[in-house]
Order: sequence, then C-alpha cells, then structure tokens
Amino acid sequence: MNIGVVDYRAADAAAQFTRSLHETGFAVLVNHPVPQALVERIYHDWLQFFDSSDKHDFSFSAATQDGYFSTGISETAKGARQKDLKEYFHVYPWGRIPPLLRDDAMLYYDTAHALASELLSWVEQYTPPDIAAAYSEPLSGMIRGSNKTLLRVLRYPPLTGQEPAGALRAAAHGDINLLTILPAANEAGLQVQDMNGNWLDVPCDFGMLVINTGDMLCEASRGYYPSTQHRVVNPSGEAAGRSRVSLPLFLHPRDEVVLSPRYRAGAYLDERLRELGVKT
Repeated sequence: MNIGVVDYRAADAAAQFTRSLHETGFAVLVNHPVPQALVERIYHDWLQFFDSSDKHDFSFSAATQDGYFSTGISETAKGARQKDLKEYFHVYPWGRIPPLLRDDAMLYYDTAHALASELLSWVEQYTPPDIAAAYSEPLSGMIRGSNKTLLRVLRYPPLTGQEPAGALRAAAHGDINLLTILPAANEAGLQVQDMNGNWLDVPCDFGMLVINTGDMLCEASRGYYPSTQHRVVNPSGEAAGRSRVSLPLFLHPRDEVVLSPRYRAGAYLDERLRELGVKT
C-alpha cells in the first residue's frame, strides 16, 4: 500500500490526493493551511484539561453526543471485545465547550472544516462520471447546512500495565463520516491495514495532515473511495508512559442526505453509534 504524500500547493494536488484516496482510502498533506502552532497549543491546553477534574463538569449527552466521554464510556470498536483505551471530548459549534478552550477549538474547527470542504470538492471533481451518477446530489451539497460535523479532541492516557488483554488505544475500525482530517499526533501509533491484512504505519511526521475516507463516502461512491480499517497501537518503552493526543475533524452530511438505496445519513449514523455502545 502506497499512501500518497501530497503537497497541498502543487498544481496537481487534487489529482494526486483523490488518486491516493481511491487506491488506499488515505492521503497525507504537507504545506497545508492548518497552522501547526494552533495544533500544538490545543494539544498542550487540552492535555491539561484532561488531567483536571473539570472534565467531569461536561459529561457527554447521549441525546446530542457533545461533551466529555470518559475511558469507562469510550467506544468499543465494531467486532472488538474491549473498549478503546481513550477518553475524548466532542466539540460542536452549538455544543458545550470549556470557556477557556473555546476560542482555539473553534478557530481550529473553522479552519479544518474549510479545508475538509475543499478536499471534498476535489473528490467530487475527480469522481468518475459513472460513479458520480449514483450520488443523490453533488458531494459539496451533502454538507451544506449540516450541523453534524464533529471535532473530537482525543487523549490516550499513559499505559499502566493493567490494561485488559488485547485492549488497544484504538482497535481496528473505519470512520463513519465522509472525510476525516487528522493532524499528526504528538506520539506515533497510527496504522492502516492493507488488502493482504498487514498493518502498516501511516506517514505522520509532526506537521503532516492525514486524511481518510469514511464509511459514508464509501457507501455513497459504491466503494470507489474505500473506508480503510485503521487503528492506534499501544506504545512500548518510555512512550508507554506518555499521553497521546490527536484532533480529528469528522466531516458529516445533513441527516436527510441519501447515501445509497440502503441508507440516509442520519439513520446510518445512529446505527453506527449504537454499534459503538455510545447511544441506545
């Protein structure tokens, strides 16, 4: 598997990017417009928040899915036996956000959302006509007016050695949404599965931006853009004693968007959240 590392400023960036998404479900951007200083500041400030008791004042809402999800509530990936070793906070513009963290979180949300929208337009532009004919509406229209795009601030705590057998920081899974935008984390660990079942490290030097196809885009494109299984493995040595923080933005369509004859986006999201154990 050869995940493309694409210079966002290159003349043929859109063609390179969509080719990598089609072939692997992943692409990596360099020279992109997401400020690295902002990402690093968010990592620092949110790690302090996760280390404080303040996080419990924002316990998640099962109805709206915003707020803080503890390690005890954390997702169980489809097909996995153990919960992921992580805690996280769901940020929506309309949701609860710790006041001291709001400005940077929303600046990042707006910046990443604008980039995700542009990348989705690249996907739309380079979708073969026979595949695009099956879209219920242009991809760019699917996100217009959506209030479901989610920024997740993720913290994988240091390992204690007492973790359940087989538990991973993030077990193998596919994302639910259209596209995921993910700055390289402060620690390594992200892997992708190739067609032969082998697990490969994703290129993610600090400052790179990792983008992957979600299940909704895979469904809408009838598999032309695959949603590739990926995971975050547990570190060893000194790294096991450090937290890992990451900042994925999940680009979502409106609930009423028809993804395929089988699914509308809202019903598909609800089904997946129930499978993950975070919605009843």
